[in-house]
Amino acid sequence: ADTIQRGAHLYTVLGCSDCHGAGAIGKLAIDAGPLGKAIAPNLTPRAIGQRYDADGLAAAIRHGVRADGTPLRFMPSGDFTHLSDADTADLVAYLQALPNSDHAPGTTTLTPLGRTMALFGQIELTSAERIDHAPRVRIAPAATVSAEYGAYLLKSCAGCHGENLAGQHVPGTPPEFPDAANLTPHANGLKAWQFADFQRVLRSGKRPDGRALNDFMPWRSYSQMTDTEIAAIWAQLRTLPPVASKNSADAR
Repeated sequence: ADTIQRGAHLYTVLGCSDCHGAGAIGKLAIDAGPLGKAIAPNLTPRAIGQRYDADGLAAAIRHGVRADGTPLRFMPSGDFTHLSDADTADLVAYLQALPNSDHAPGTTTLTPLGRTMALFGQIELTSAERIDHAPRVRIAPAATVSAEYGAYLLKSCAGCHGENLAGQHVPGTPPEFPDAANLTPHANGLKAWQFADFQRVLRSGKRPDGRALNDFMPWRSYSQMTDTEIAAIWAQLRTLPPVASKNSADAR
């Protein structure tokens, strides 16, 4: 029971539920308009059938590959390749314990424009090619209020906010889509923020000035983080070098 409870927590706070939905029954994950639509599939036991055992699910999560070894499309495994063996096992156990659902969310589609942009590297269809697939043991730091544990949790934020967390245009989104915010302690980042501001924005989706975060930012999932997790992330963010962001004025 503890394993499944931990897996359920991870499913929420890692943002899995934002793409695959409550109960992992699948849903529209990204509507990229003229580029296409990314559909997150139904992951309940009957839906994935005999194709994915525990190791197959772990490979999909951390390596971005299907059971047959081909790359998954739009699966952000680059954000999860660091996930510890214990956390991965808990997440897999949760998925395997879910009640069955016959929900059919549809199929991912890419328009000719989307395919052209992917061909020229403007959209990342798969993350498998840039992941280190070498077998290795992955161990998470102790779950305490420490920058080390915060760094572990923050790795899943790099896909949107960039490797240096200084903000960027979110890969795979239309040009008019708001950029991801600068999380470093720079003047156009979080320099003026206090811990209470950061905690409030994750719990309520409201910036210190009262503005709401863009709904693409999965703050509702992050709001379920424990106080320890949020404090650890803040501890790590304060250690980052301040980096100026080239974000648009309406960065989320």
